[in-house]
Amino acid sequence: MKVLMLNGSPHKEGCTWTALCEAAKELEKEGIETEILHVGGRQVWGCMGCGACARLGKCVHDDDLVNTAVAKMKECDGLIVGSPVHYASASGAITSFLDRFFYCGGAAAAHKPGAAVVSARRAGTTAALDQLNKYFTINQMPVVSSQYWNMVHGTSAQETAEDEEGMQIMRTLGRNMAWLLKCIEAGKRAGVCIPAAETERKRTNFIR
Repeated sequence: MKVLMLNGSPHKEGCTWTALCEAAKELEKEGIETEILHVGGRQVWGCMGCGACARLGKCVHDDDLVNTAVAKMKECDGLIVGSPVHYASASGAITSFLDRFFYCGGAAAAHKPGAAVVSARRAGTTAALDQLNKYFTINQMPVVSSQYWNMVHGTSAQETAEDEEGMQIMRTLGRNMAWLLKCIEAGKRAGVCIPAAETERKRTNFIR
């Protein structure tokens, strides 16, 4: 089994990376492979709503890592998304990234456990977590929680590592993700299948 981790921070090995690494250590202890993909240090296109992905099978923008991440997600069993808090929200890079990731490749992550992790100097964390968790809950993904909201605090990787409660939250998150992945795997072996979708998906608006 494998978990894909997306680092939406512009700093490759900063606070968010430190939090993801702490969760990854616990997953590795449980025999689950991890990969951290740094997506926040480069320009990321926002979704244009062009619909080309329905025709091409991938996003029309191929000069960032969205299509790469979707391809990796097809081979992974879980997803953890990490972001710094910018103005009480997830980073602009990870927001644009996830808009396109889920729009063109949500099927690759559906029914697989997902978790969000945020890092902040002080506040805005719960609002950013709410934003990120919505990607999972619109895509039929079980949301993995910890002993407290999945957040760490600090202005540097060193300070984040000194956040004892935050690091414990990350370790608990890693163990909980491992537990759920193993439960799903055991269910599959016992013949428990992914729920069948209804034949026709309803799409309505508030006009009719």
